[in-house]
Amino acid sequence: MSVKIRLQRHGKKGKPFYWIVAADARAKRDGKYLEKIGTYNPNVNPAIIDLNIDKAVEWLQNGAQPTDTARAILSYKGVMLKNHLAGGVKKGALTEEQAATKFTAWLDEKAGKVTAKEDGLAKATADAKTKAFEAEKAVNEARAAAKVVVEEEVIEEKAIEVTETIEEVVAEAETKETTAEDKKEA
Repeated sequence: MSVKIRLQRHGKKGKPFYWIVAADARAKRDGKYLEKIGTYNPNVNPAIIDLNIDKAVEWLQNGAQPTDTARAILSYKGVMLKNHLAGGVKKGALTEEQAATKFTAWLDEKAGKVTAKEDGLAKATADAKTKAFEAEKAVNEARAAAKVVVEEEVIEEKAIEVTETIEEVVAEAETKETTAEDKKEA
């Protein structure tokens, strides 16, 4: 029986979620599997990979062949390196302690890279939020300035209307006075 380490798709349409499984090569993609090794969630940045490294190494040593995507995930999590180091221990090129120290050093370096990426993404989102806030603030200030200008124009128009009505009232009063004076003289 040929065993493959591959991804089994779960989740809803447009939001995939994968199980990393060891399955018979003849089984359907989402069908029967021998053992679930981990999960892979590509919907977040960076992707979340939860993997039982020891089980994956055990399957690789028993002859399981990973698919291309599964190989990339296993390599990313260090399973392929651990399998390689285990082969070196079997051949006598390394001791268990040397292999363990090399693997932990690699894990620490990888963790540093992942945290750097997470920090960079968090900083980028924070920068985007501050830029959006500044842009919104500028737009609001422009609106407020435009509103003040419009209010000043309205006040000027009302002042002009009031002066015009005052002038009309004064003109009417003057015409009434002149007509009253004309009537007195006559």
